[in-house]
Amino acid sequence: MDRTLDSLQLLVTQVLPQSDPNIIFKDLNVVALLQEFWENKEKRRAFFPSESLVAYESVPSPDPPFVCYVTLPGGSCFGNFQCCLSRAEARRDAAKVALLNSLFNELPSRRITKDFILKSVQEAVSSTSGNMHDAEDPSTSVGAYHYMLETNIGKTMMEFQELMIVFQLLHWNGSLKALRETKCSRQEVIAYYSQYSLDERMRSHMALDWIIKEEETPGIISQELQLALRELEESRKAGRELRFYKEKKEILSLALSHIYGDCITSSRIPDQMGLTLNGYH
Repeated sequence: MDRTLDSLQLLVTQVLPQSDPNIIFKDLNVVALLQEFWENKEKRRAFFPSESLVAYESVPSPDPPFVCYVTLPGGSCFGNFQCCLSRAEARRDAAKVALLNSLFNELPSRRITKDFILKSVQEAVSSTSGNMHDAEDPSTSVGAYHYMLETNIGKTMMEFQELMIVFQLLHWNGSLKALRETKCSRQEVIAYYSQYSLDERMRSHMALDWIIKEEETPGIISQELQLALRELEESRKAGRELRFYKEKKEILSLALSHIYGDCITSSRIPDQMGLTLNGYH
């Protein structure tokens, strides 16, 4: 732990040369420090050169405790983990969590290398009771994971997670299973969806999928939403990355708003995503 803190202090000195690393996490202007960190990264054109910078979202509430989320360039999301009695305090606390994770992501151990891939694949094989031969077969889950790591070598784990969020949501949504049933290979699915970022159009398609599920199993959206809210709350209080849970909440909330607001009619449902993989549509 001490070595990690020393590394973080060194990173602070490198990326925020005007700041004292000994007091950075106590600095009341940590919101500005987080912004400065990402502005410096953009100037160096290290990551996300075309993305907007840090964005904050306060959860509407008339009374404390208040909750604030901060989304970083690329999409990673964090929130305040302490009980905050003001919106400003929640914003600062969320910024602290995001800054710590941003700095931690700069450590060499957080970059995907050959050694990192080997260790990660070995752990995946162990957790699935498989064998190392599976890692060379892209048709297996371990092989697909190995393939994705190999195609993202040199990137940081934060960048990799931002790519994986799409596949996590597609798995949760049932879309990956549907693609497998059409005989699409994992490589084809990965190659196709790696071209797309998670945007409003993709969220709308996922919301439509859940509306169809609701017609088949009434009440399933509310159940999933309650689960997503619980996961989001628990993960926020633990200081973990939140985007997967937050995206689930937003997709399910969008689906519910369409159902109860009668916002979707047959003439307004967008065309299905133009997949051309082996006739999938």
